[in-house]
Amino acid sequence: MDSTESVGKEPISKKLSENQDWLKQTLADCSDINFQLHHYGSNFELGALVVYCESLIQYLEINYLKKALQDLVPQIIGPATMVTLEEVILFFDQNGASSRQTEVVEKLEDAVKKIMYGHVVIIFDGWDKALCFHSICMEKRSISEPINESVVRGPHDSTVEDLTINLGLLRNRMKSEKFKIHKCFAAGETETEVVYGYLTGAVNPETLAEFKKRFELAIKHEILESSYIEELIEDSSYSPFPQYQYTERTDVAVAALLDGKIIVLVGGTPGILLCPGLFSDFFKSPEDYYVRTVFASLIRILRVVTFLLALTLPALYIAFSNFDSELIPTVLLLAVLDSREGIPFPTFIEAMLMEFLFEILREAGVRLPKPVGSAVSIVGALVIGQAAIIAKIASPVVIIIVALTGIASFSLPDYNMAIGIRILRFILMVFAAILGVFGLMIGLLFIFLHLVSLRSLGQPYMAPLAPFRFSELRDVLVRAPLKRLIRSPRNQHMHKFRKD
Repeated sequence: MDSTESVGKEPISKKLSENQDWLKQTLADCSDINFQLHHYGSNFELGALVVYCESLIQYLEINYLKKALQDLVPQIIGPATMVTLEEVILFFDQNGASSRQTEVVEKLEDAVKKIMYGHVVIIFDGWDKALCFHSICMEKRSISEPINESVVRGPHDSTVEDLTINLGLLRNRMKSEKFKIHKCFAAGETETEVVYGYLTGAVNPETLAEFKKRFELAIKHEILESSYIEELIEDSSYSPFPQYQYTERTDVAVAALLDGKIIVLVGGTPGILLCPGLFSDFFKSPEDYYVRTVFASLIRILRVVTFLLALTLPALYIAFSNFDSELIPTVLLLAVLDSREGIPFPTFIEAMLMEFLFEILREAGVRLPKPVGSAVSIVGALVIGQAAIIAKIASPVVIIIVALTGIASFSLPDYNMAIGIRILRFILMVFAAILGVFGLMIGLLFIFLHLVSLRSLGQPYMAPLAPFRFSELRDVLVRAPLKRLIRSPRNQHMHKFRKD
């Protein structure tokens, strides 16, 4: 916190007793705040107050008042009792070299903030400034493999909750001076540290200007996690489709920077927010660029097919069974009718019931502890599915369709996109139950109209499909060879977008 931000705040008094009374009143009922009063000088006539938060500073290896006095220049160093206040003021006013990160503040409010950020604050009697030594010592999670993104091929390091470590990991991969990083603090009681970065020359200036305008408004609120930033800056809060991406992998974040995207990091959370996120980005995986072109292209086509299956398969079954059974081959139709013999519910109710039960099992598997979560979800699905067939509540065909739909949704690289599909699937089932295939087509038309009208940071969500740009399709449905992508960078289309 710069002293220039302290305009209008309570200044530090030259009387130590007044400063001590103000701090004790402000920090009342904070049992982890420690106050220590020390004396020094030839006759111990000079006083100094040391204040720190012991829950943030787990181990004080030295006495900080003694450390402050020992930091004086060699010519005047002597026993701590012989150092005068004038020597202390002269040394730190002239920015004398210190073995610790030291800062001088002039306002009591700034001193309190430093204490809450893990600094040791020393206030001398007779000096209207305070010394702040950075000494936070918190337990940190070590760098490990990404938890939410499985790594098949590529780097295995992931971000952690410490913002400094995350920025170091990014700087280690992106050593260019064009990689710009801006830090700020969110408003409110938490004052969470928020960072955004971009690559000059790659980012679209219009997109960056739009992001900054929204970001300045977003940080005026309490920010506890990067998802807060996402919702506060997104174009449509009610859209089921995610408009930004998350990653815990630093190689993915660096690739996004090269693509002209903006990254956002929030202190205390490991996820990196990538802005903007276009529809085609959610079908790409980091491993697509670490394997051969043919294999990566086939996998992407498979993801598109599974996306359509996860979105429409239950609705298709309802539409064909209730309205357009003549479209089903005779042998398959007879098998379906035979499996539904004795089922008391209509096809729509049967499918909705099984989908609902599957969603319950999925959420239970996520919320339960990891050792038992997967076992409960798998065993529960098997037991309930078999019991539903035996009890004539659901047919085997519906169980297969629901299971296939769930598996297809898991094949998408982005979890947030899979959540959107789960919501839209129920809506399409209702359309199909009312009007059959015609209702399904109406529902899909509404989804398509929403997609082409949606924007992410002002950029068309469906680009480069809508607006259509053939030259930019080299990294959408298929992945062109890397020599073509490198020769024609993937971020070129970011510069061509213009706001309507």
